[in-house]
Amino acid sequence: MSLLDDSWPQDMFDIVSGNTSRSWERLDAGGLLSHSFELEAKKQGMFYGAPAVITFRIPTKAALQEAYSTPILPLDVLAERPPEKKFDWRLLANYGSQISVISIVVLFIYLIVTPSKSSAAKASKKKR
Repeated sequence: MSLLDDSWPQDMFDIVSGNTSRSWERLDAGGLLSHSFELEAKKQGMFYGAPAVITFRIPTKAALQEAYSTPILPLDVLAERPPEKKFDWRLLANYGSQISVISIVVLFIYLIVTPSKSSAAKASKKKR
């Protein structure tokens, strides 16, 4: 079984570690293999990578089989983007007190409406 991932152009990327191709003697049924390598971008721009080519032979068939990996999404290499805000603290500052009051009221109503285990046990004893 072999894997070949040669869609990384040398004018855009340097291989820092690993190889873009790899071979394995065999893969057992249900087994998993992984392969990784590290690249360093040389220039900025969009990159559209092709899927890796996997070549293998099934023991019951003489011909080589070929498959393709899942293609990667387009990469905006070295893009200059403003950092993304994960959480807006102003929202919490503006509505935090209302949210906490509503949460306490809902919890109180839940505790009142939900029967406790002891009262459910008493009710079952009364029915006997």
